[in-house]
Amino acid sequence: MKKTQRRHGQETEWKRPAHGQVRVYVWEWPVRFAHWIIFATIVSLSITGYYMHSPFVVPHGRTAYVMGTMRFVHLLSGFAFLGAVLIRIVWMFIGNRWSHWDQFIPVTRKRLKDIAETGKYYGFMVWSPTPHIGHNALAGASYAVMYGLALVEILTGLALYSRILGNRVVSFFFGWLPHLVDIQWLREIHFLVMFVFWMFFIHHLYTAILVSIEEENGVMESIFSGYKFVPEHELRKALAEENDEDAEVLREARPAAEQSSQSRA
Repeated sequence: MKKTQRRHGQETEWKRPAHGQVRVYVWEWPVRFAHWIIFATIVSLSITGYYMHSPFVVPHGRTAYVMGTMRFVHLLSGFAFLGAVLIRIVWMFIGNRWSHWDQFIPVTRKRLKDIAETGKYYGFMVWSPTPHIGHNALAGASYAVMYGLALVEILTGLALYSRILGNRVVSFFFGWLPHLVDIQWLREIHFLVMFVFWMFFIHHLYTAILVSIEEENGVMESIFSGYKFVPEHELRKALAEENDEDAEVLREARPAAEQSSQSRA
């Protein structure tokens, strides 16, 4: 096995690529916006949802209404979560190549092979990860599963809410679910999926830090700025596999590299 030879990142700043690298705009602002709203709402929904499942605050005073406050925050967070997930799903169809739906669902032989190669790296069978500009195929597939679970949370949450609200419109769209699955099972599914999200979060954070160190491409910073730093030959190789917008992306990336060389000069 061969260790990673790339050491560009030692020279890299968050706004300036190292020698031989280009600055590529990978994550557009709707992707970053949805990412952070989803994260923030999962935190809020987990805290309030766990309280609703097993109250851990003892209120004092006649005016204390902790459960009502928790339900209200949970409801607002749930609709914010719904909106962020919808934004991200829409952007899978109208966003750039790295946010497209085929980055999540492996439909080509190359992406299927990449799942196996990336699995070998995560399984400590190879030293170096296969370089990627966007998501690797295994990460993309795992995100697709998470979005599927997000839809499960949304459907079960709205079904539970329809029983409380009693609104005809909401009941028409989501009231059918308790007729298929017992309401207690819906609550249990809604509660348990929260733990799956947090297990995924721990692994997601670990792999993001790991790949950021190994590939030295600013992947951790990219979720804030949208930009990653990649060797130009890797960008050309990735774009050679695509037919659209190749020249445009190269034109956007090249000035960053030229600006970097000029600043060092």
